[in-house]
Amino acid sequence: MLVKDISANFVREVFISGANNISNKKEFINELNVFPVPDGDTGTNMTLTIMSAVAELKSLDKPNINSLTKAISGGSLRGARGNSGVILSQLLRGFCKDIKDKNEITLEVIASAFAHATETAYKAVMKPKEGTILTVARAMAEKAAELLSTEDDIIPYLEKIVEAGDEALAGTPELLPVLKEAGVVDSGGQGLMEIMRGLLLGLKGQPVALEGDAVPSGPARGAGLLEEIPTAKGSSRDDISTADIKFGYCTEFIVLLEKELSDDEIEKIKKFLLSIGDSLVCVADEDVLKIHVHTNHPGQAFEKGLEYGQLTRCKVDNMREEHNERISFAIPYEKEETKGHEEKGHEEKEPEVKEPPKKYGFVAVSAGEGLSTIFEEIGVDYVIHGGQTMNPSTDDIISAISKVNAENVYILPNNKNIVLAANQAADITEDKKVYVVTTSSIPQGIGAMLSFNEALEPEENLEGMKEAILGIKTGEVTFAVRDTSVEGKEIHKNNIMGISDNGIDTVGTEVVDVTKQLIETLVDEDSGLISLYYGEDVTKEEAEELADFLGEKYEDLDIDLRYGGQPIYYYILSVE
Repeated sequence: MLVKDISANFVREVFISGANNISNKKEFINELNVFPVPDGDTGTNMTLTIMSAVAELKSLDKPNINSLTKAISGGSLRGARGNSGVILSQLLRGFCKDIKDKNEITLEVIASAFAHATETAYKAVMKPKEGTILTVARAMAEKAAELLSTEDDIIPYLEKIVEAGDEALAGTPELLPVLKEAGVVDSGGQGLMEIMRGLLLGLKGQPVALEGDAVPSGPARGAGLLEEIPTAKGSSRDDISTADIKFGYCTEFIVLLEKELSDDEIEKIKKFLLSIGDSLVCVADEDVLKIHVHTNHPGQAFEKGLEYGQLTRCKVDNMREEHNERISFAIPYEKEETKGHEEKGHEEKEPEVKEPPKKYGFVAVSAGEGLSTIFEEIGVDYVIHGGQTMNPSTDDIISAISKVNAENVYILPNNKNIVLAANQAADITEDKKVYVVTTSSIPQGIGAMLSFNEALEPEENLEGMKEAILGIKTGEVTFAVRDTSVEGKEIHKNNIMGISDNGIDTVGTEVVDVTKQLIETLVDEDSGLISLYYGEDVTKEEAEELADFLGEKYEDLDIDLRYGGQPIYYYILSVE
């Protein structure tokens, strides 16, 4: 097949084949993550990122190369989640920028696009690290340039490029000792190669179909590990108020479609579901429809799905009974407005006069009812519900920024895997000045907010907030999701881990013991305060008992105990 014979429709199908392949392999990619923590894993983040581009592609009626590249670039950019997703979006952005105005896709164009993709991705990372997805991308770009003098057909050309990528991927453990110790290759690089293999199969006329069980269901607590969470002693939460839960049932299901849905039909389904609930996720593919909605009438949601096909993977959780609000996608819908237009007799209200913007505003990422309340109490205007177990997308952060009526907006990502998406959101936002405070934990975010000084200028405050977080030592206590070895520590599934800014410090079998050991490693002669935020799987009595113990052991230090309500992490803590 000659390169110039490729049509825009064929390019679209080839790209979807690559996206489907990583989606089908995402759990395998997740398992390659070195740290065995229940987080927003690489495979899931990369899949959600590229599927955002696929959704844009499928909305095009009569695609051409220009509209295709715009859809891929824009869709992946706004849908990027986690550092791996952001890097993937930058690779796609660089590649698309190089081919968008080309009338004919030649091997020279492809080689140039590979080079530009790699250059764009490297620039997006402040401190590029070899042995990662970047290394794999660069190896393929170098091979693409090298082969120009020997190849004239796209399939053998890309086959050899994929071979070079696989060789680079196999070599990542030699560049990153932590990979070698764990006995794995880089997960981001593996994800990139799965996309490349899917693209190649699509070019050969063997496009990869999306497997039913591989439909990206969105970030979940522990990537589907909710049922496996070891509790501290029990997870009953009598002290958590459920009065604010408007819709009590978290309802999820997949519709096996009888026929592909049109855009109008998808919008009709969304409007109906928003009329009976909120926290909506509605993702459609050619033959499946994924629904997630919080509602008081799960049966009505199921009935709507049955209008379009058979139901599978149905799941309903009573959130009031569990005393816990599930984390869901931040979907940019104005629920009451949408619902209002669906009701008969709705009268248009006069638009409210928008107040002049204030000088400063704040957006923070947080998981847990208690932590979100703390951020609101100390001045955060908008809290994005997410974090380690659900990395918000660039678009989620942009949506949050748009809701803050301020000239200068500070973003507190509170997780190192969200910083790149926050930076990307800041770059895209044009109507206000956005500053990213590179907080990598909840305690750092709280410390940054407490250091803010209204009297200072924006840049001065940014520097002051960054300086404030330097003196905060943070720790997290969670459980292992797989057997592995990290930094000489042998870890087994369901072991309890104490993680500090330096990595995994302590490993054991009891939450309280590991927490005590972790704090002991963080406290020194300059310490004056220990802050503890206990999660939803720890009872108030257990947390108070631990705080009393710490108060007796460290009698010269102040102990501050707060309910965080965070999932997955029994304790989030800091020492200052």
